[in-house]
Amino acid sequence: MLPHTDLPLPSFSSTTTALEHISSSQLPTPWAVFKIHVFIEPATQKEHVMLTLGDVAGEEPILARIHSECLTGDALFSLRCDCGPQLQLALERIAQEGKGALLYLRQEGRGIGLANKIRAYKLQDEGADTVEANERLGFPADMRRFDMCKDMLDFMGIKRVRLMTNNPRKVKTLEDIGIEVSERIAHQIEDNPYNKNYLNTKRLRLGHMLVSD
Repeated sequence: MLPHTDLPLPSFSSTTTALEHISSSQLPTPWAVFKIHVFIEPATQKEHVMLTLGDVAGEEPILARIHSECLTGDALFSLRCDCGPQLQLALERIAQEGKGALLYLRQEGRGIGLANKIRAYKLQDEGADTVEANERLGFPADMRRFDMCKDMLDFMGIKRVRLMTNNPRKVKTLEDIGIEVSERIAHQIEDNPYNKNYLNTKRLRLGHMLVSD
C-alpha cells in the first residue's frame, strides 16, 4: 500500500492535448548511445524529452525513470537536492540493463519555474523547508504533472514499466492513465549536509518512500 499523504493528487482530463513528436536522433553519453525523442506540448509549448535504449516496444516491463527538469542539480551539480545523481544513476542503470527509457519533463522547481525556485531557495536559506517555501510564494508544494507521460510511452509502444522512483504519486499517476507499473525500484541517493533536510521533507511531508538514517 502506498504511504498516505494529505496533499491532493494531480487531476487529469480526457481532453488533455496530445503531445506532438518532433524528431528523434542518436545521443551518445558516457553510459550508452541512447536515442533521444523530442515532443512538444501544444497547450504550453513546453518541449519534453525521452531517451530510449534498445527495443522497448511490447508487453515486457521496461526499466524506466520519470525525471523532472532541475537545472541547478542536473546541469550545475547543486548539492541542495538529489536530482543530478538520480538522473545519472537512472541512465547508468538503463545502460547496464541494455534496455529502458527515461522521460525528462520540463517542469522546473516542482512546476513553479526557475526564477520562483531560486526565490524558494532564499526562503529555505532563512529556515523554511521546501514545502513551506513554495507555500509562502503562493504555490502548492508540488505543481508537477505526469499525465503527458502517456503519450510519450504510447509513442514508443511501452505498456508496462519497472519504475525507478521513491515518489508514490508517479506510480499512482501511471496507473491512473493506463500504464502498468509492474515494479517500483527504489532510487535513493546518499544524502549530504546540504540536502539532508530536503530529503527529510520529501519523506515526512510529501510521502516519498525514503529510508532515513
